[in-house]
Amino acid sequence: MDDTGTLRGTELRYALTMFLLQHGPTSITDLIAGLTEQGFLIVGHPPKSVSDALRWEMEHGRVFRRRRAVYAAWDDIPRATEYRIHHRVLALREEARRIRSEAGN
Repeated sequence: MDDTGTLRGTELRYALTMFLLQHGPTSITDLIAGLTEQGFLIVGHPPKSVSDALRWEMEHGRVFRRRRAVYAAWDDIPRATEYRIHHRVLALREEARRIRSEAGN
C-alpha cells in the first residue's frame, strides 16, 4: 500500500480474502464498500480489480464463486496462510488509519 491507502496486488487479494473469511459470502459491490469503509482505495476500475484479484485467489484455492458476482472463502485455508493474511491485513488497516489521521480525515 502506498501513502494514499491504495490497495493493489497481494495486498488487495489479502484484504479481500480476510473480508470474506470474516463476513461470509459477499458481492463484489459489498466487498468494495467494505474495504472503502476500512479506509482503503482500490486502484483502477474497482469492480474489475476486485474481480481479477478474486479470480487469482480462486486459482489458489482460498476463495470460490457462489454465483455471479458473489464470492466466499473456503473454510479449510491452511492455518499458516490465514495467520499470514490476517496479520498483513491488520498492518494495512493500521497504515490506512495513520494515513487518514495525517490527512485530517
